[in-house]
Amino acid sequence: MAEILLLPFGSAGDVFPFIWLGRLLMARGHRVRMITACLFEDNARKAGLEFIALGERDEFESMIRDPRIWQSGIGTKIVFEFAAKSVEPYLAAIESCGKVDLMLAPMTAFAGRLAREKHGIPLITVHLQPAVFLSVHETPLLLPSMRFFNRLPVWLKKLFFSLPNPADLFALPKVRRICLANGVKPPRGLWREWWDSPDGVLALFPEWFARPQPDWPENLLQWTFPLEDLAKEQALKPELQTFLAEGKAPVVFTPGSANVQAARFFAVAAEAVQRTGCRAVFVTREPGQVPPNLPASVLTVDYAPFSTLLKHAAVFVHHGGVGTLSQGLAAGVPQLIMAMAHDQPDNAARLERLGAGVGLSVREFKPERVTRELKRLMNSSQIRQAALECATKLRQGPSSEDVMKWIESRLK
Repeated sequence: MAEILLLPFGSAGDVFPFIWLGRLLMARGHRVRMITACLFEDNARKAGLEFIALGERDEFESMIRDPRIWQSGIGTKIVFEFAAKSVEPYLAAIESCGKVDLMLAPMTAFAGRLAREKHGIPLITVHLQPAVFLSVHETPLLLPSMRFFNRLPVWLKKLFFSLPNPADLFALPKVRRICLANGVKPPRGLWREWWDSPDGVLALFPEWFARPQPDWPENLLQWTFPLEDLAKEQALKPELQTFLAEGKAPVVFTPGSANVQAARFFAVAAEAVQRTGCRAVFVTREPGQVPPNLPASVLTVDYAPFSTLLKHAAVFVHHGGVGTLSQGLAAGVPQLIMAMAHDQPDNAARLERLGAGVGLSVREFKPERVTRELKRLMNSSQIRQAALECATKLRQGPSSEDVMKWIESRLK
């Protein structure tokens, strides 16, 4: 039995794939402990994982309640600053665990890499979205203004990527100070030196969603979407089951589990639903964001596992987080994305290339446009067929045995 630590960083879409990894590793006899924001303690414990809470609930909530986090560019600054702020409590939690044989963490959990350098613990970097691979061959769409970027020659892209990047601007100074305090040689750059662990890199999305590029790490295993949403622990609520059984397939709307700035999203959604004449399910943990006095054809719920709910959906409208998007692909349902920041524009662009949905910017997400796109998505046999083909590919994905053996080969 190995002692394994999971160090996710971020919202539910970032944490749930690590819960999936934890389930599989425990099934193989390993002891698995998760260290992340205390907001996810119930989720982890329901899945059977040991849990170490990181910080206070208010700290994570204050970050996601900052409206700037959903602004293109500025949101990246806030995330990296919070990631740097989290290094010391993360490291203290890791060191409290005693003997550790392996860690799995995203690149933003900088304490994982620090613990590797300080204590020699093997580390697997887990990338959940292709947007983190800043390839000069197929460059991710991180900002709307970067649409022209892939038309540039490789030499010019390399020159651009040699400039200071957000991780180094907003996180590196603090990370360097913490490294020095712990007797560890600090990196000259987080992206160039700490982004991918020398021990292994695990990409949890399939090749048909993002093809591997020549400048991706050599020690990489690309697998498929984990599709964890705690459906085993939480069934659809009776009220929702009744609603789904009483009429036509609804359009499902969600702005993401971490989005508490979604009043405009739901206002547009409500008007588009009225104009379209369809039924709808609004999913948000902040029901105060939803307009009052909605008709009986619209139901609001605080949570529903998408792997179950989307089997009943006509269209899926969301923010474009990779975990949410992958659930839509698995369900074979056409999708409409309102991409705001982070990996969302790139995920939306990849969805459009698959022909399985449409991506809009925040400015484009208006009642008239959303109404038009909903009608197209509900009536296009071509888009629906493309969505069903994605679902078929996911069902034919690789066995979890392969990824578990690869992870175990990295054990100390």
